[in-house]
Amino acid sequence: MGQDVRSPRGPRCIALVGPFQSGKTTLLEAILARTGAIKTAGSVDAGTSVGDASPEARQHKMGVGLTAATTTFMGDSYTFIDCPGSIEFAHDMRAALPAVDAAVVVCEADEKKLPQLQIILRELEELGIPRFLFLNKIDRANKRVRETLATLQPASRVPLVLRQIPIWNGDLIEGFVDLALERAFVYREHKPSEVMALEGGNLDRGKEARFSMLEKLADHDDALMEQLLEDIQPPRDAVFDDLARELREGLICPVLLGAASRENGVLRLMKALRHEAPGVNETAARLGIKDQKDALAYVFKTVHLQHGGKLSLARVLAGRLDDGATLQASSGESGRVSGILAVSGMHDSKRPQAEAGDAVALGKLDAIKTGDTVSSGKTAPASLVKIEPAAAVLSISIAATDRKDDVKLGQALLRLNEEDPSLTMIQNPRTHDTVLWGQGEMHLRVAQERLKDRYGVNVKSHPPAIGYQETIRKAVTQRGRHKKQSGGHGQFGDVVLDIKPKPRGSGFEFHEKVVGGAVPRNYIGAVEEGVVDALTRGPLGFPVIDVDVTLTDGSYHSVDSSDLAFRTAARVGVSEALPQCQPVLLEPIHMVEIVCPTEATAKVNAILSARRGQILGFDTREGWSGWDCVRATMPESEIGDLIVELRSATAGAGTFTRQFDRMAEVTGRAADQIIAAHRDAA
Repeated sequence: MGQDVRSPRGPRCIALVGPFQSGKTTLLEAILARTGAIKTAGSVDAGTSVGDASPEARQHKMGVGLTAATTTFMGDSYTFIDCPGSIEFAHDMRAALPAVDAAVVVCEADEKKLPQLQIILRELEELGIPRFLFLNKIDRANKRVRETLATLQPASRVPLVLRQIPIWNGDLIEGFVDLALERAFVYREHKPSEVMALEGGNLDRGKEARFSMLEKLADHDDALMEQLLEDIQPPRDAVFDDLARELREGLICPVLLGAASRENGVLRLMKALRHEAPGVNETAARLGIKDQKDALAYVFKTVHLQHGGKLSLARVLAGRLDDGATLQASSGESGRVSGILAVSGMHDSKRPQAEAGDAVALGKLDAIKTGDTVSSGKTAPASLVKIEPAAAVLSISIAATDRKDDVKLGQALLRLNEEDPSLTMIQNPRTHDTVLWGQGEMHLRVAQERLKDRYGVNVKSHPPAIGYQETIRKAVTQRGRHKKQSGGHGQFGDVVLDIKPKPRGSGFEFHEKVVGGAVPRNYIGAVEEGVVDALTRGPLGFPVIDVDVTLTDGSYHSVDSSDLAFRTAARVGVSEALPQCQPVLLEPIHMVEIVCPTEATAKVNAILSARRGQILGFDTREGWSGWDCVRATMPESEIGDLIVELRSATAGAGTFTRQFDRMAEVTGRAADQIIAAHRDAA
């Protein structure tokens, strides 16, 4: 295998991922400071970090979008992509992961964050992305690292292999032993660690932990297994080669220790990335790119600058991309690059071209979207990956505070959707409201803040209208008559209608059984239109469904009858008949499927019951250790803010999907309250 396995491989792209508030942005600051990209590390709390630099991120002190920053280490270029930890902003991470060579999963010894860690590791495992685990905040550790590793192991489907062990001084960790190097280091705050003598108890613990590490590596290396059985110490280079190979093949997840806030463990992490993480050629092979002569890149993020236009953040996976090149996209669109920018947080600098491995921002590619594969060739490239947003779980109806901003609001929403496809908009055809759908309460709040701060559109919001409807229980025959005389031609229409209920879900039907020309054929279409008009709002105030209306008789006037007259007569007839038909309120019922950690299942069941949910059953989540899937039916009116309570009960990890199932009757006090609230709102 030799030295080649660990040789540098050109510009590298590394994702920083991990549960919410695990210290990813702080680690990015430490990396940039330690590698000389910035003078001193900024602070998330102080609002001085390179990552989380948007106004919304600074206000909430959390990642609400990814940040890309480039630095150099030992002569090699690295772009780090700091991904949000909250599940509400996970789409940015999902869109970026296909472009990276490896990921650093930042976590801490917190059992409550285990489900979030499992979600992230599963994403990496399914994409085949090599990953290191950086056990952060080691300076605050209150239990042994092996205990922590045993706690974290269920989140990973491959072995977590400890690369370092801490050196304790009483209750404090003062350094670490590098098990591959067989050296001990003492931490120095905001300075490189210093080599210390490896002796005494630390030497014994180091030997024991190193043997444990080698045993796990030997599971995939027969030669190493033989050496261990024969009590032969393997060469150090061979151990490093095994670590690199098994990382890249997804057989292990190496674990490194550190404290990002003190810049401890950063250099060892960088050296591990330099020697063991794959390069762009291996990433291209993972994505199925072969024999690519033209420049090929993957767009992992779209950004609309307030004054600088649109930028497409892309990773060049093959070839050389020149400024001014015309790119063909896998979507069939094309665009000409107007500016190539090196990225470092909110600060960009122009460059004439980008080589394979570089992550850059491309200017003015107006038709290119996040997830597109682009090529400088003459034909559109095949799409490398398809990133589907997670199902939306929360919605609000929004409108511009000032009506003259309606057009501006529409344009701003389209741009927000381009930046974040997990944020979607629909028009409610009945209420004509604009409904904004997202991944949670904070997701929608940040969207509204961006509308105001970036696009200058103030919006007001309220919960979306529930899709209540009504139907009838009793059949009625009703005459509808419209007669108006005001000089000249008058208006005359006269119809007799049989109105009766239909089975639930069967819809509306119109028939005619007129004999003897009581209603001329040319007016029957107008009669049906009048019936439909009347059914749009029934006596309870909602659309009427599952009704059969038959035109049986009527009369006309040779001069005064018209389409309008008969349409009006039909509307009058149905409107007068419906209150006599024993109208009943219907509410939409949805089939809901919730996924949650097993320890939260009892809480989830209680939440469903309190929200009039009918639990149909639950089972273990297929392929997910320690997770359940709960199925239930639930009224739409109870689903509105379900995700808020669900996330609270599941440490931010639970989510759900829903699908319309049926309309069901609402009676008694509940129906009275709904009808009264609707009338007040109207």
